[in-house]
Amino acid sequence: MASSFYHLAKTFLVEPVVKTTFRPWVKGLDNIPAEGPAILASNHLSFSDSVFIPVVVPRQVRFLAKKDYWQGKGIAGAWNRWFFDASGQIPMDRSGGAASQNSLNAGEQALRNGDLLGIYPEGTRSPDGRLYRGKLGVARLALNTQVPVIPIALIGTDKVQPLGKMVPRVRRVGMIIGEPMTFESYYANAKDRFAQRAVTDAIIYQIMRLSGQEYVDVYAADVKRKLEAEKAQAEKRLGKFRRRKQD
Repeated sequence: MASSFYHLAKTFLVEPVVKTTFRPWVKGLDNIPAEGPAILASNHLSFSDSVFIPVVVPRQVRFLAKKDYWQGKGIAGAWNRWFFDASGQIPMDRSGGAASQNSLNAGEQALRNGDLLGIYPEGTRSPDGRLYRGKLGVARLALNTQVPVIPIALIGTDKVQPLGKMVPRVRRVGMIIGEPMTFESYYANAKDRFAQRAVTDAIIYQIMRLSGQEYVDVYAADVKRKLEAEKAQAEKRLGKFRRRKQD
């Protein structure tokens, strides 16, 4: 169901600012269905990705967004919760197991209601601009609902808002929207993890083909954890070195 707040905010606030400032270009917009459900599966380079896609796509896009956006405290936390709820976004628990499945169930219901559902198959933002291994949630949604998947390649959004940067830089960005993908040959085996992996890999391959990104066959989240651990170790060594100098 379309959100009045979503369309008002997009039409009178977000769209004029984004189109004037970043001048997004788009190819393949006619691949977005005028009505009916579909999954928009995109690479994920920047926090700004969830702004650029809705600006370009004429219909409302409901995203599976990480649940952290609903868990802030104080006035800022209350504002975030209201904003994400009012704009029709769906909290995604990425901890795995039943919690993640419940989030996917909410996304599945949105598709059964005829919505466009946005999802980032990599599960998190790329730490270095490369394309990483997809998680199986996108395949589960596609196979359970039997709706088309529209692969999307965002171009240059990592230059607008690199990982860890809050203030966007003014750069032109682009979006290439691929042809709808359907997976009829896998519908009978929707619960099979090998079928889910094949579907996920096919979607990631199309995103790679559209974006031109280098592909890395590991999960982006694992790379981020490794980088964070290395950073923590480096800071620890630096702290020890400074203490020795002071002594």
